[in-house]
Amino acid sequence: MPITLLWAVDVYGRVYSLSTAGQCWVRADDMLLELKRVTAGKDRCWGIGCDHLVYLNIIPSETPIRYREETYENQRWNPVDGFTDVLLPTDRWPWSDVTGMNPQPLHSFQLPSRSWEWEGDWYVDQSCGGEPSQTGGWEYAVDFPANFSPEKKWNSCVRRRRWIRYRRYTAQGTWAKIPLENPRKPPLPLCDISCGGWEMSDQSGRYPYLWGVTQQGQVWFREGIHPRVPEGTSWEEVEVPKEVAQLSAGPGDLLWALLWDGNLLVRTGLSLDSPTGTSWVEVESPGKEMEALHVSVGVSVVWVVTKDYKVWFRRGVNSHNPCGSGWISIGGEMMMVDVGLNDQVWAVGEDRGLYFRMGVTLSEPSGNGWIPVSAQWGSSKEVAPPREECELSGPLTEASQGSVLSCTDSDSEFGPTDPHSPVDTPVVEAEATSQEGKVSVSAPQQDAPKAFIPASDSFINSLVSDRDKPVVQPATVTEEEEREELPPAPVLPAPQPADVPWMNVDLEGAEAARNAQASGRPLSDAPAAATYDLGTLEGSQGVGEEDGPVWAWISGGGCDVDAGSQISWLSPSGPLPSSLSLTPVQSAAWSEQPQQTEHRQEISKKPIERSNSVWVRKGSLRWWRDWKPQRWVDVGVALEQSTKPDGRKDSIFFVYYTQYDEKKYLHVVIHEVTALVPLLRDDYFAFALYTADRTKQRWPLVLAAQTEKDMNDWLELLSGCCCKCRGIAGPPSRRAVWSTTTKGDLMVHEPCFSLEAPANTMPCDLMFWRQVPGHLRCVESNSLGLVWGVGWDGTAWVYTGHCGPTSASQMYEQSDVRSVHVYENQRWNPVTGYTDKGLPTDRPMWSDESGLKECSKANTAPPSPQWSWVSEWTVDYKVPGGTDKEGWQYAADFPTTFHGHKTMKDFVRRRRWTRQCKITVRGPWKQVPPIHLSDISIMPCLAQSRMEQVPVWAISDKGDVLCRLGVTPLNPAGSSWLHVGTDQPFKSISIGGANQVWAIAKDGAVFYRGSVSPQNPAGECWYHIPSPPKQTLRQLSVGRTSVFAVDENGNLWYRQGLTPSYPQGSAWELISNNVTKVSVGPLDQVWIIADGIPGFPTETPGAVCHRLGVGPMQPKGQSWDYGIGGGWEHISVRGNSAEAPRSPHPPPLGPARSPAPQRTVNGSAVCV
Repeated sequence: MPITLLWAVDVYGRVYSLSTAGQCWVRADDMLLELKRVTAGKDRCWGIGCDHLVYLNIIPSETPIRYREETYENQRWNPVDGFTDVLLPTDRWPWSDVTGMNPQPLHSFQLPSRSWEWEGDWYVDQSCGGEPSQTGGWEYAVDFPANFSPEKKWNSCVRRRRWIRYRRYTAQGTWAKIPLENPRKPPLPLCDISCGGWEMSDQSGRYPYLWGVTQQGQVWFREGIHPRVPEGTSWEEVEVPKEVAQLSAGPGDLLWALLWDGNLLVRTGLSLDSPTGTSWVEVESPGKEMEALHVSVGVSVVWVVTKDYKVWFRRGVNSHNPCGSGWISIGGEMMMVDVGLNDQVWAVGEDRGLYFRMGVTLSEPSGNGWIPVSAQWGSSKEVAPPREECELSGPLTEASQGSVLSCTDSDSEFGPTDPHSPVDTPVVEAEATSQEGKVSVSAPQQDAPKAFIPASDSFINSLVSDRDKPVVQPATVTEEEEREELPPAPVLPAPQPADVPWMNVDLEGAEAARNAQASGRPLSDAPAAATYDLGTLEGSQGVGEEDGPVWAWISGGGCDVDAGSQISWLSPSGPLPSSLSLTPVQSAAWSEQPQQTEHRQEISKKPIERSNSVWVRKGSLRWWRDWKPQRWVDVGVALEQSTKPDGRKDSIFFVYYTQYDEKKYLHVVIHEVTALVPLLRDDYFAFALYTADRTKQRWPLVLAAQTEKDMNDWLELLSGCCCKCRGIAGPPSRRAVWSTTTKGDLMVHEPCFSLEAPANTMPCDLMFWRQVPGHLRCVESNSLGLVWGVGWDGTAWVYTGHCGPTSASQMYEQSDVRSVHVYENQRWNPVTGYTDKGLPTDRPMWSDESGLKECSKANTAPPSPQWSWVSEWTVDYKVPGGTDKEGWQYAADFPTTFHGHKTMKDFVRRRRWTRQCKITVRGPWKQVPPIHLSDISIMPCLAQSRMEQVPVWAISDKGDVLCRLGVTPLNPAGSSWLHVGTDQPFKSISIGGANQVWAIAKDGAVFYRGSVSPQNPAGECWYHIPSPPKQTLRQLSVGRTSVFAVDENGNLWYRQGLTPSYPQGSAWELISNNVTKVSVGPLDQVWIIADGIPGFPTETPGAVCHRLGVGPMQPKGQSWDYGIGGGWEHISVRGNSAEAPRSPHPPPLGPARSPAPQRTVNGSAVCV
């Protein structure tokens, strides 16, 4: 790590630097130099002097700073004198710049300041175009301006040559005054400066920009700063809407300003092309009743100190969002803070000590505690401790004649005011005694009023503010008892009173002392007042140096440290404990003298309050921009999490993108996230982020990662934050709502009582879904904690997460296999017969089942990158409708119903090709061999129910009906399968309350199993139930007292007339259309997977919907509430038995979202 410097200024204007390789503060060589504040950048430090001028200190380096001045000598040929400097009136100047527009004679070049010197005299550049020439440096051309060349031709009428002179910057390592512009008007006296912007470009060695604030609140920008022009060239005023008191520029494109009214301004539009930005945006102060006092910014952080000395951190700050999103309170009481390199934070405490924020990293930009900068100073080997209150008293020595107590501007060209010039400053004179040069100091009491601490602007303001107060000569107070306890003060040479007056340092303390003496109280009851004389500078220390500097300002912009740096003077194991939240008050207590060991132990035993902290995870993803032109966009993302003192966490997820060279961002508050769903999208590892608003708009935030590991890491991180902020931990509860996506991912929702409440029902779009490890096609559960699932390949799985805590020991390898299909299409013509040459209006000759998307065997990939092929493409003969011996299906035209034999009217045909792919994951699922299943159902019950065995019914992949024996909460997999006889294959089955078993055969016939009981789990016989007219049912679900079914056309039917004495019911009633799956719970609640969302025709099929208004008097419900959607396959609410109080007559919840006309089926009125 290179050696860099930390800069600081004490209240007397003395400038100190501290090397990362050293252990001691080093004072500037110029003892007369007095600066109010400094701002450091890489390899340099700027400062504002007491004369309100700007000073610059360039860190010495092996590479000198040289600048090349150049001018061109121009001549024209004439027949008499040849080439001469007598030019035509329309020609350029005889001596000019390269363009010829500006005159530049040799004598016009002057050094910009005393910090430069000439390296030599002017000389002619003998190279032309970078190559040596024999023409004396002359270049020839036909006329001005034209292309010059070193070759003289017959028509060369003009020529030029370049003169060069170098100047060198000689003020490296010293403080050099920036010259004033002439004849341009310089800015008004500056009160604050800040440098930054050196990381705005990737160019190495780029120098910073410099900003300044005048005493009138104007903002100025220093132009022309360049590696070869470190001082810059001129000032440019930047318009501001209000008066500015202080500003801070970060290494990148952040610039914040503090207004006089305590609010903040943010400069937007900063870039290399526009270094001064475009506009201002006002941001309110962190405290509504407390104004901001100081602001400091870094690359992507903003720190603020308010007037009550509280420290605040701005969350969500980024170059795309320079204004941030909110304030976080940070522990500690500070006068000012400064953000340095690597966003490390330095501060001047309320006790005037220097502090460093430890633990600041890219992932935790707010750090986790303050530690003191415990470096040595001067020739002493003692560590400069954090300053205590009222610590401006003590033995004092001579001060610099250019003291910060002087407010007279300097008119000299270089350096501060003449030390021999009189200082026009009001002073408080002390009576001369026989012990001139001594100091009378009284120890402060515990109950003394709080000492006056100057504002961070400068110590001068505090002194000047008393200029109009009457000057009272205090009597010298001496007490024998205190004189014995105090060490003898050094005797200083006493100058003539007429030349050097006595001056008071702590005016407020002196005022209190005078008031105390006037009232007759002893001096020890008042704060200490220290006086000293202004003696000669030689052979003495500066005022206040004996007890360590009293700091006023710090700048870490040039100090290259980070959280892992091993710096001797930043070790938290020194005089302070390495706690996570150490305030300056505590640090002052820990720096007490050794005789206060008991007090130190008391402090160590006290509980330390944890301060707020901010943690950030950043990365790069791809974002699907879903407006035209729709495409994937590379974006930066950041998850910012703040932790409150009470442990509560609040997180925001940011997405930063650029559109038309303008930086923009999206943000999502984590506690508003309702689902994180993996997607199948363009062979990317993608996932969708939902909120309630995005669910209503059907506009999820779709992101993709480069690798599967990156996607899983982000999903785990975001899901963990969502669960923490909602108080969800551990495996799903027994009453969880389970669902699967078309991709095979498992999602669960923890229901609350309001989910099924008859009034004030929780909307579906507010449901929070989290992912459970595993991969299944469908899943069924009940309130006893039993969860079974079926994979795409028909393998049965049982959930083991409820048997104990989910850990690596309960995670099993789970594999799933599914088939991918493409269709080969052909059309018949009289010449060649069936061929792949179709009509222009036909579907592609290789397509998906719908014919809308072109899919060939070569370009068809597995569903997602997690899948891998396990077979080759083969013709599929198991297609609904049958095939011929070659696998073809025939039809009259596209698209119509296909059949397996050719007729005279069939002019098109197709056949399906299939290929299997496999996925392997790990999850809390255990395989139940050996039979493959197509459907499964577990009997729903209330949570307080007790059953020796839980009935589980299933359909095998061959259509056989099975009953699982021995299933209990302790043995969820059961013991064996019991075959239930049927006369035809079945495709769907469901068992409801009171052992009601309903099933659907493959031909659509509906059956009810009679006499099923715990003693006779398989029942006795099947009763045929008439299907709805002209409809073929495909799936059903049985609740406690109701039965719902879905037909092949997506219609939802309700079975009327179910009673204990007649469990088969009487008739079917049409409830709605647009349904693919239905699930009826133990409370007769009805949930479906809808095929589409009304008003969103482009939405991917598969949305979760809840039937509202379901109750004992209204078992059919009244309307639908649409929830999360787009790619959901299955839902099971059969475990949610948390019954909410029901009102006798629930109010109507509005008309149904899919109204339909009335019609009669089986003698009943039906809403179609």
